[in-house]
Amino acid sequence: MALGKRLFPEFWRTLAPLLVLLAATLLLTLPASALGNQPVIEKYLTKVAAADLVEGATDYGPLRSDVPIAPVMKNDELLGYAFITSDFVSTTGYSGKPIHVMVAIDPDGKLLKANLVKHSEPIVLIGIPNSKIQALTETYSGLDIVHEAKTGGSGHDLDIISGATVTIMIIDDSIVRSAIKVSRAMQLGGLTVEAGSDTPPRALKSDLITVSDWQTLSGDGSIRRMTLDIGQVNSAFEKAGDARAIKRPEPGDPTDTYIDMQAALVSVPSIGLSLLGDAEYKNLTEWLKEGEQAILIMGRGVYSFKGSGYVRGGIFDRIQLIQGDNSVRFHDRQQKRLGALAPDDAPAFNELDIFKIPADADFDVGDPWRLQLLVNRAVGPIEKTFLTFDLGYKLPEFYLEPRPVAPLATSVVDGDEDAAARAALWKRVWNDKKVEIAILLVMLTVLTGTFFFQKQATRNAKAFYWFRMGFLTLTLAFLGWSQNAQLSIVNLMALGASFSDGFSWDAFLLDPLVFILWSSVAAALLFWGRGAFCGWLCPFGALQELSNQIARFFKVPQITLPWGLHERLWPLKYMIFMGLVGLSMVSVPLAEQYAEIEPFKTAIILKFARGWPYVLFAVALLSAGLFIERFYCRYLCPLGAALAIPGRIRMFDWLKRYKECGSPCQTCANECFVQAIHPTGEINPNECLSCLHCQVLYQDDQKCPVCIKQRKSREKIARSNATSADAFSQLLGQPSAKN
Repeated sequence: MALGKRLFPEFWRTLAPLLVLLAATLLLTLPASALGNQPVIEKYLTKVAAADLVEGATDYGPLRSDVPIAPVMKNDELLGYAFITSDFVSTTGYSGKPIHVMVAIDPDGKLLKANLVKHSEPIVLIGIPNSKIQALTETYSGLDIVHEAKTGGSGHDLDIISGATVTIMIIDDSIVRSAIKVSRAMQLGGLTVEAGSDTPPRALKSDLITVSDWQTLSGDGSIRRMTLDIGQVNSAFEKAGDARAIKRPEPGDPTDTYIDMQAALVSVPSIGLSLLGDAEYKNLTEWLKEGEQAILIMGRGVYSFKGSGYVRGGIFDRIQLIQGDNSVRFHDRQQKRLGALAPDDAPAFNELDIFKIPADADFDVGDPWRLQLLVNRAVGPIEKTFLTFDLGYKLPEFYLEPRPVAPLATSVVDGDEDAAARAALWKRVWNDKKVEIAILLVMLTVLTGTFFFQKQATRNAKAFYWFRMGFLTLTLAFLGWSQNAQLSIVNLMALGASFSDGFSWDAFLLDPLVFILWSSVAAALLFWGRGAFCGWLCPFGALQELSNQIARFFKVPQITLPWGLHERLWPLKYMIFMGLVGLSMVSVPLAEQYAEIEPFKTAIILKFARGWPYVLFAVALLSAGLFIERFYCRYLCPLGAALAIPGRIRMFDWLKRYKECGSPCQTCANECFVQAIHPTGEINPNECLSCLHCQVLYQDDQKCPVCIKQRKSREKIARSNATSADAFSQLLGQPSAKN
């Protein structure tokens, strides 16, 4: 035993810096994944059958040369397009390795299927039935990518699988964002390339200026038309079902024109010159500022698209322009009347008006838009009912420059765009977790205050005991079972892998509670060592201690290992940690599988809903902890070992000791529940969990010999003072205090 006392502390004190250097070297020299120049999808076209990806498919078409996608064919019929998410967006997972998802999308922008084909996160998915992952990916079938593009990728609900939160969020984000990029590139479902993306939107041909007659402009789609007769309008109000409107039909012959409304984008030079003439087109260009566009609306019939409301309010409330999810309502200052049309063959109109589209309306000349007409009908003295009719418009393609497409040699993944999207994802997660983050910050604040004012906190033994039990219960229930914020050795492996493959904060920031906990652990190591986390904030540690306290209540006998055996079992967790680090040099996924020696995933994240071998292992460790408190923390936890090594550089020794501690007093050593105090009185910082029980005893004048001696000395002085006071009172002839 004497040899152990001398050898092991000195051994670990000498070896600790070497272990830190070794761990850092091994983690930082993990093999980086080499990214080839060829698109990732080439590897999977032969591995994933077309029929497995899209029902009824017979084969893939040739890989496109402009965009890394492959047509999915049923004989000669095109069913959709297949692609790999990592060809379009960054899909780096929590392990630091890419997650590859093969996706099929149809020509209408509907997602057909998403299939997870490769990942490097076995620790995330081990123990989670494959049926859950399959069921999750199947929920993407039928997802409307056009709607997702309009809502910024937030137009669907995400089902989180417990134990794989970060990975599922990365998979979801990569599927939706890559599908939007593919849909825009291929113009699926009417989508066009987004402004500001890798490939610029289509622009007007700068060298195309031709003057055409009315018939030509109407025939090629430069002018679009919507005609309603009185019968159609009356029928529409009847279908709407408002009895009051039905009783007041529009008078006149049903075949008479109710409104003939036509529109043209006259800011396009060829259209503007043809319809307005040289002089009016020049006036138009002088009226429009940079980035502004203009449409000409022409109308005739009994109904006016302008009405008279704009005269009173300045707003044309009967028409609005809609493009995608943007709409433009016109004010009187955005309107100019036109006297006549330039073409000789143009029909006569009652109303000719030019409307300006402001630059901040995000209007794209190459995208389809529609002009919505509001038709009202009086149903009372001051009450009206309304219907809407749409005039659709799409600028003919010959007015536009062909959209340039990046060749395969150029990466489709835009670094800046991808970083912005991933940053937006983790910011959204943090915003959704405001309450949980606030609770964790309060917990950390209270714990920090307890450590800084430990003398005051531990003055009352009973109050401090219940405070600790309450804190551990909150740690287990809130951080553990509710939020899955259980730190793990796998987090450190993921951090090491990310350094070798190109470090990014994004994956770590996706789980705000885990990120905050790791940040607090890093700070706490400088002040208190591993104990701040292991003793207070580890959910599995809390589960062990609470279950042991229940066992003690039911008089379960407690086992105290002989000091010599206990001291020789300490190194086991360091050996396990070093073994995992060494194994990670050979294979990170393999190391992560062996990291299942941590029962955290089974007991905390999956709440024992797992295969029986994992449950049996976790229950065995907890059962051992009923007899030997914190059995797993003491001897087996690789995370505790990993934190203990850098914890030796802590700057302060906060725990107060008397010179009599250990010589001869053994009270603290005997009552330390993890036996972190040597028989000689020294506290081993590598094993101490900062439970502060020794600080409770430090002030306990019923258990601590030093405090007992001080209490008895005070009592003796008090009795002596009382005796002297009585003697003095008798001399003065006064009754004594005793009387």
